[in-house]
Amino acid sequence: MKQKLSGKTWGLLPVWGIGIFILLYIVAASIYPGGSDADKMATGFSWQHNYWCELMASYAQNGEINTARPVAITAMFVLAISLIIFWYCIPRLFGDKTAGGHVIRYFGIASMLVMPFMFAGLHDTVMNIAGLLGCIAITVLLTNLLTHKMYWPFAHGILCILLCAANNYIYYTGNFFYWLPIIQKISFIVFLLWFIMLTIKLSKTIATRNP
Repeated sequence: MKQKLSGKTWGLLPVWGIGIFILLYIVAASIYPGGSDADKMATGFSWQHNYWCELMASYAQNGEINTARPVAITAMFVLAISLIIFWYCIPRLFGDKTAGGHVIRYFGIASMLVMPFMFAGLHDTVMNIAGLLGCIAITVLLTNLLTHKMYWPFAHGILCILLCAANNYIYYTGNFFYWLPIIQKISFIVFLLWFIMLTIKLSKTIATRNP
């Protein structure tokens, strides 16, 4: 019984971490001084016009010191740690003979470990490296989901990839740029729901294997 409970609890840690991240995100947004690309003098955080990364900047878009920064950075670290645990554990979903299990684990973890360098003024570089590493891990994960006939998580993962591609297309081409803040938030929700879905599925699988 002890092994089952400990395994299940460990497996669910990413879900709790994502929940804390969302709560901290909301808190950070509520104390953001204001300003966005659409309106530099706007008051507060605009869910339509502001980006997540703006919550972590030293100064808000309106020029004031960004009081949301400590909370947003804490939220980012909580999310990174949660996803490191996720990437470490998720190959267990497919048993001991996971094709590319080490690729999923180590590339996924590496994509999170580079994130702190974002605070050194290397936003685009860090996002590109993290995105590349993450895409490799996700591609191998999707291959395993399809191989093991987990079609719904596979389809959800494909949607995540498409949204990631849409974000990059808009960011680097400037087309439909007005919609990017909204698409970014939708992407966040879809990705986090996918991680939660897979984490819960993994937890149930661990419980089944250790009755």
